Amino acid sequence: MNKAELIAAMAENAGLTKVDAHKALDAFIDATKKELKAGNKLTLIGFGTFSVTKRKARTGLNPRTKKAIKIPAKKVVKFKAGKGMAL
Repeated sequence: MNKAELIAAMAENAGLTKVDAHKALDAFIDATKKELKAGNKLTLIGFGTFSVTKRKARTGLNPRTKKAIKIPAKKVVKFKAGKGMAL
């Protein structure tokens, strides 16, 4: 499923227009980004938890040249599914 298909499904399930569903999805994404950039967690009961973790610097391999390269440390988003997401 891509973003357009998600918007269509949201519009159908919630009885919204696609424009309103698009605005709602964009608002959710923006609020999530803002919260994660501030270093906070976002928990949606029954869905899951978004959080930010720090990944240490490490050494990797360039697959083309097989030479060692340094991969810098960075922050990454982590998602842990909630109980309601069990399939």
